[in-house]
Amino acid sequence: MAALDDTGPRDIVRLITCGSVDDGKSTLIGRLLYDAGAIPSDQMASLPEIDGAPDVSFLVDGLAAEREQGITIDVAYRFFDIGERRFILADTPGHEQYTRNMVTAASTADLAIVLVDARKGVLTQTRRHSRLLALLGVRRIVLAVNKMDLVAGSRDRFEAIVDDYRAFAGQIGLTDVTAIPTCARTGGNVSSPDGLTPWYTGSGLMAHLQSVTPAEVAPGPLRMAVQGVSRPDADFRGFAGRIVAGRARPGGAVHILPSGVSATISRIVTLDGDLDEASHGQSVTLTLTPDVDVSRGDLIVAEDAPTEVADQFEAHLVWMSDRPLLPGRSYWLKLGATTVPARISDLRHKVNVDTGELLAASTLALNDLGLCTLALDAPIAFEPYAVNRDLGGFILIDRMSNETAGAGMIRFALRRSANVRPQTLTIRRADRAALKRQAPLVLWFTGLSGAGKSTIADRVEQRLFVEGLHSVLLDGDNVRHGLNRDLGFTDADRVENVRRVAEVARLMTDAGLIVLVSFISPFREERRMARERMEPGEFFEIFVDVPLAVAEARDVKGLYAKARAGQLANFTGIDSAYEPPENPELRVDATACSPDEAADRILALVRNRLRG
Repeated sequence: MAALDDTGPRDIVRLITCGSVDDGKSTLIGRLLYDAGAIPSDQMASLPEIDGAPDVSFLVDGLAAEREQGITIDVAYRFFDIGERRFILADTPGHEQYTRNMVTAASTADLAIVLVDARKGVLTQTRRHSRLLALLGVRRIVLAVNKMDLVAGSRDRFEAIVDDYRAFAGQIGLTDVTAIPTCARTGGNVSSPDGLTPWYTGSGLMAHLQSVTPAEVAPGPLRMAVQGVSRPDADFRGFAGRIVAGRARPGGAVHILPSGVSATISRIVTLDGDLDEASHGQSVTLTLTPDVDVSRGDLIVAEDAPTEVADQFEAHLVWMSDRPLLPGRSYWLKLGATTVPARISDLRHKVNVDTGELLAASTLALNDLGLCTLALDAPIAFEPYAVNRDLGGFILIDRMSNETAGAGMIRFALRRSANVRPQTLTIRRADRAALKRQAPLVLWFTGLSGAGKSTIADRVEQRLFVEGLHSVLLDGDNVRHGLNRDLGFTDADRVENVRRVAEVARLMTDAGLIVLVSFISPFREERRMARERMEPGEFFEIFVDVPLAVAEARDVKGLYAKARAGQLANFTGIDSAYEPPENPELRVDATACSPDEAADRILALVRNRLRG
């Protein structure tokens, strides 16, 4: 086998190896690299031996050692050639806690090698990984029944495992399964026949891989994701991106989505000159006639076959964060070069990936898989994941930490996404505010229970009333008696509690009102979301600050005492976190000033806003 080089054209096949811990994945990967000649000769020569065979697992043990030292490695990619075919092998650990890494690797794989220890058979993690492969669209499976030397090459044992796996795989839609008995340690049925299994007459693993072709892309209309746009004042006006389906040709009529603007392709530009045609997988720059408005994240599609555009979807979601999913919380959704705020509006169910059972759930934890509905702040162009991985696969990003929180696969757009459109109204919010002779404003009071938020907010509204200003006070306890009476006090319920109130406050500012909101609202992310719902300059965050001991000493409602006694769960400040504002418009030290003094300071803010 030739060592890896960069000469000559090659078909590239993307592989992923899966399996439970100690099924021999590292040894199999090492054997593939060793027999493909994809490692330096001096490293080959220095390998230790076990029973006269090179211990090829040493070739990949460095990755495991780095993980043990706490070095984060999501996916290690390894490259090797077999004949004229090049392989990119994604190496992820088999432990359950690394399921998210396996999802990352499988999202682009053409084929998966699923390892099973011949002694142990099909295990829970085998089923877990296989379900995820089916969900992520990997349809070609090599079932490598490994360590056949430890079962004396038993044909009966091999066939029992294969029958077990095929029965399970068929239930989840994996029907293209090639089973090979292997002994990765010695290379048996990997690169050469295994004398322990003379009854096996099929291809060895490497010969089988050499026969595999990259997943064919079904012929279809043009889709190009725009990743870069030249400056409007530049001499050359082009739109760079990758063609994710179909073909582009000069003269082709296209739509720009989500705007729907029409244009014609003038040129297909590359560093090596213009092309007469570009197809799936190529990165090119298109020039269009006329010079239409195109932005990063837009999709250029064939005019006679556009994709859907929607802002609400049903999607499968794999949760990849240690922090649980909170439905209603705003995350960044990134699909290709498009990034837009999004939230989980409904978690339909969680999937037991070991059994396939559908379970009711209010949240997802690390490595959980669920079916949900997504609501985006702006429409995007897409295709279902089953049709196009590039246009249907997305990630969710935590807006506070910027970590990847989840990976999702769009199933379809919700019908209401196309049927519900904003209604244009004759009377505008500015007209309603002018009628009241005031500017809309939200005064958002946040702080611990017992800090004095409601008392101060009430004093402020009394002053506004006396001055002839139109206001409304939304108090946390009062709202929970009506609009939010169905919500509890879990983190997920608190997120939804604030989301609903923020939407109500926004509607009330449309009416021209000054809205006072008195809620604990413990999380920064939801307070930021509430701010973003308002017009610039209309949101004042007022932090009513007291030490926990002071708030607890007041304990007018006796809530802290119940929480300390274990009679009240999820109580902010006791067993549920409060995240103080970092840059509020006003911090009120409620231990150093009276409610009237605090009200005076807040009224000064309001008057400055009204004068401005």
